[in-house]
Amino acid sequence: MEGMGRSLIVIGLILIAIGVAVSFGPRIPFIGRLPGDIYIKKENFTFYFPLATSILISVLITLILYLFRK
Repeated sequence: MEGMGRSLIVIGLILIAIGVAVSFGPRIPFIGRLPGDIYIKKENFTFYFPLATSILISVLITLILYLFRK
């Protein structure tokens, strides 16, 4: 039962972190506008793919999960 309790605590903390990120996301100036993000705008077509932002978020989540497992 100890393992399940710890898992629920970790899942709760992750959900809180996601909630805070969603709430304050628009206020963070560099998220979504990094140099590696692909943005193509033509007459009546817009394509946006946040490649660098996705990589940065993936690395941060990987580091956080690595620290929790250690």
